[in-house]
Amino acid sequence: MALSRFWTYIIVCSIAYILLMLATGNIYSLSSIINGKQNDALVVSEMQLLEIQFQDTALFKALVANKTATDNTFTYHLSDNGIVQIANGKQGADGIFQTCKNTMTDLWLPLIGYLTFFCGLLNLLNDSNAIHKLARILTPVFARIFPELPKGHPAYGFMTMNFAANFLGLDNAATPFGLKAMDSMQEVNPSKDEASNSQIMFLCLHAAGLTLIPTSIIGYRAAQGAANPSDIMIPTIITSFVGTLAALIFVSIKQRINLLNWIILIVFSFVGALIGLIMFYVQGLEGIVKMHFTSNLSNAVLLVIIFLIVLYSILYERIFKENNTNPFDSFILGAKDGFTTGVRVLPYMIAMLVALSIFRNSGLMTIVMGGITSVMNIFSVDPQIIQAIPVAIMRPFSAGGSRGFMLDAMKTYGADSLAGQLSCLFQGAAETTFYVIALYFGSVNVKETRYTLGIMLLVDFVCVLTAIVVCKLYF
Repeated sequence: MALSRFWTYIIVCSIAYILLMLATGNIYSLSSIINGKQNDALVVSEMQLLEIQFQDTALFKALVANKTATDNTFTYHLSDNGIVQIANGKQGADGIFQTCKNTMTDLWLPLIGYLTFFCGLLNLLNDSNAIHKLARILTPVFARIFPELPKGHPAYGFMTMNFAANFLGLDNAATPFGLKAMDSMQEVNPSKDEASNSQIMFLCLHAAGLTLIPTSIIGYRAAQGAANPSDIMIPTIITSFVGTLAALIFVSIKQRINLLNWIILIVFSFVGALIGLIMFYVQGLEGIVKMHFTSNLSNAVLLVIIFLIVLYSILYERIFKENNTNPFDSFILGAKDGFTTGVRVLPYMIAMLVALSIFRNSGLMTIVMGGITSVMNIFSVDPQIIQAIPVAIMRPFSAGGSRGFMLDAMKTYGADSLAGQLSCLFQGAAETTFYVIALYFGSVNVKETRYTLGIMLLVDFVCVLTAIVVCKLYF
């Protein structure tokens, strides 16, 4: 219900605001909102060439000769019919039609490919009974965090694969594992239209995104000339670890789960020690060696997972024969199921991303950011923190939008400035909350998400506060 209200409210409020701005002359054309592309020049007026009074004759000559000219404020484009479009500023996000197109080509089609391959592998795990063995091993831990799931449920194995992929920064691999976990939990969900407690716990933990290697963020920092691009790694680990603990605690309080038992304490102590050990080793590396190690670690683990799944299927091929199939046919069957899942989530992706496109292009997002910045100025917050806040605000709504703010912060203030480092941390230690909810619950046709959105946004806020403290202490 919360997601539904958010979706309807931002569309209604955004369009109402757009029409008000059009009526008052603050918006010249609606074309950009419908058909425009991100970073396109925003047209503020149109005039006949002869009607424009150019004080700079060189500007006039450049416009006539090149069809395009720019001064300190405006960009002029001369069309073939003699009309000059005057533009100022850039469009914040793709328009409605472009968003629909890009969702299909840039997000959905790659997702279909990932789902097809990895769901095929997961079916090998399922048909060889490996996922059930893994689930039984994990039962002592997961049964305490997911008490409503039957002991030894296959979802335990799928969730483990999802957490492991996220931990290693393998987002593309994590998504198919996560969708399979949601589907598996949906089979024992007594109310198919309503999110179960187990699904909420899993999605909040997934969105918290405990991360060891923020590969893409390190790459962006390297491209922006950071002195030590991988210096963001340890702050990201700490921030995402705190976010994961916060998600676990918040959901456990809501679901009245007792976390004070020795098994959970041992597991989290082990995870903390493992993270500390890896951090200690990585800190001893320098420059290219560090980047080379962190990159190879995540990719090597993925290859090992694929290797072990296929090897296990070969060693236990008799199980496939008992079910009148073989490993290859089992892979193909799972791959088809992955493709079907991808088709099912498309409407949810488009619905959410188009709504966010209208929200950004209406100007309401800018107003919200400006209001938060003003409040922070009142409390004398460090200006460099304020400079990074747009990334934190945008991250729950749009990965691409927040990435743009991050790159702009590094370019404007420097990759090694507090604003640049904090922007990277906001980007690397958080998740696109609204997109994740739409994708994962949409995959199992859950309409009522209950308190999922509220807790995920609260965890996002915890991550923002943690990131600020960690950056202040670490850098």
